Amino acid sequence: MATYDDTLFIIPARGGSKGIPRKNIKLLGGKPLIAYTIDVARQLADDSRIILSTDSEEIAQTARGCALPVEYLRPAELATDQAGSREVMLDAMDWADRQGIRYSRVCLLQPTSPLRTREDVERCLARYTPDLDMVVSTVEASTNPYYNCFETDPATGFLHISKGDGLLVRRQDAPAAWEYSGAVYVINPESLRAMPMGSFRRRVGVEMARDRAIDLDTPLDWAVAETVISMMKKEK
Repeated sequence: MATYDDTLFIIPARGGSKGIPRKNIKLLGGKPLIAYTIDVARQLADDSRIILSTDSEEIAQTARGCALPVEYLRPAELATDQAGSREVMLDAMDWADRQGIRYSRVCLLQPTSPLRTREDVERCLARYTPDLDMVVSTVEASTNPYYNCFETDPATGFLHISKGDGLLVRRQDAPAAWEYSGAVYVINPESLRAMPMGSFRRRVGVEMARDRAIDLDTPLDWAVAETVISMMKKEK
């Protein structure tokens, strides 16, 4: 198994969750949601390179129950709805720096993508080079701005196509459009320290299978994931 001694893996797991209460420790397919991401990270790196960023002692204890040491707790000001991923990562990076952990890239693994695999992460890591700001896992966008994604004209109130002339009759003729899957982000630390992630210009996408790209945000998402996991268990 390849190990990634140049990579800092960060798992963000805030205690508060409105859409799905206590989401990160809620049982999915018989085990806590956060355990899926911990399992994948530990297939790639030593525990010393995996930082669980949480403000919740309950989540920390759940992670310890998965045998992952948790020595770092994020500060209260980064535990609000307004705290962004960038600020959370920067604080975890600062902690890693104080511990003498060396790294040349950061891999953010959100617990809300439990179906990602080690291979999904490795493909993003393999695509990364130091001249990039970020490599991110993607899926084909469910709506295409050249074909079936519309905006409202503020002057008339009428819908118009987001991009292009709107004359395409087949989706296959439209340029491909992508959306982040939310599963894997491989980030240049210098870029992250220098600017917000939305300002990144050197971004590269790595496509992953849509059936592994479920992002848990609502109870419906959770029900879908439960069904998929149940089907996977039956196929084994």
